[in-house]
Amino acid sequence: MGACCSCQRGGNFQGFFVEENKEERQVEDDDIIFRGDGGARVRLQGSSKYVSMFTQQGKKGISQDAMSVWENFMGEKDTFFCGVFDGHGPSGHKVAHYIRDFLPAKISLLHKQSSDNNANAEEISQFQSPFFSTWKTRLVKSFQEIDEELESDATIESYCSGSTSVTILKQHEHLVVANLGDSRAVLCTRDDNNQLISEQLTVDLKPNLPSEAQRIRSCQGRVLAMDEEPNVFRVWMPDQDCPGLAMARAFGDFCLKDFGLISTPEVTYRKLTERDEFVILASDGIWDVLTNNEVVKIVASAKMRSMAAKTLVERAVRAWRYKFPCAKIDDCAVVCLFFKRHRPLTKSISDLTEMSLNFTELGAYSYPGRTKTDDGLDTVLDWKANEGSQSRGDRLNSAANRPRKRRPRRKLDDIRE
Repeated sequence: MGACCSCQRGGNFQGFFVEENKEERQVEDDDIIFRGDGGARVRLQGSSKYVSMFTQQGKKGISQDAMSVWENFMGEKDTFFCGVFDGHGPSGHKVAHYIRDFLPAKISLLHKQSSDNNANAEEISQFQSPFFSTWKTRLVKSFQEIDEELESDATIESYCSGSTSVTILKQHEHLVVANLGDSRAVLCTRDDNNQLISEQLTVDLKPNLPSEAQRIRSCQGRVLAMDEEPNVFRVWMPDQDCPGLAMARAFGDFCLKDFGLISTPEVTYRKLTERDEFVILASDGIWDVLTNNEVVKIVASAKMRSMAAKTLVERAVRAWRYKFPCAKIDDCAVVCLFFKRHRPLTKSISDLTEMSLNFTELGAYSYPGRTKTDDGLDTVLDWKANEGSQSRGDRLNSAANRPRKRRPRRKLDDIRE
């Protein structure tokens, strides 16, 4: 053992390494653990005292979801980095794995290179916490640099493939969330009556959000929904009916980076209190079929904390089968980070009566299935658009076969909001 599992890129930063001492690992057989920068424990699946994570391939082909948890992130105790990455496009799985492997190490490197004095007084005064201001700067820079390095990596086709990312950094009572795309982070907390409630920490960054649509259109990109999916808005190139991306921000997808798609995350901060119990990160395969409240109740009622993520994925798969019987089940990835030592939060899932899990009572919906998509929902590679009464003419060739143009690299200041 001891071999490097993610190669070093020009010596700029380290990946993570296989953990040598197996006797240290008091974990389940399906756990995958590596040693990361600063001695962090990098977990790609499985569970620990405070973590439960699980992913399951859907019915759309190769799984394009990835996830990771770094415990003792940057070598600091009680510091966690968690991320869920949902790929899309022909090489979406490769992009998701690339981001999973290199983004945390990039963030750790920038932490070492910078200090709290890097944020000027004017910037700090705009936020509640200097901690947040400093980490927002690091996260935005890390996302941009990783996106640039992805573009220059000739081994990964990222011209019309990409990945979302939802990540959290928890250090003591500080929680920083960085969101890129339509994966989601939801907090379980307690209300004034000590009842468990959900609180969504991120916004699903879809192309039809007013601020996102305005940016895309100002860069000559188009935001349109297809007749077959009138409620799914997508990003299209100015004069070509591709790639039809169903999110407004992502890593990769460089065919759209000149037309309003950005890799700048939306970064938010929360100071945790005794009321807060845990946070859930999940890809849209979960949120498409379960509400925030349902997700929180399922996780809170799991009999074993280590099984919380798997139980949630199983419930989501059941919901897919009953709500969308004619659709292909999406990939599902879940990371649960618990803030306190294990104790029962609510009744077990088998004892729940307040939440109906009988999805047969819910209405079924079938997708028309006439649209050629690479993964069912996220990217349309070949579509004939109709804007108003004018047809776009002959069907265009797949975006994957078009010549690649390198975009001139933009400075970080040019893409910040």
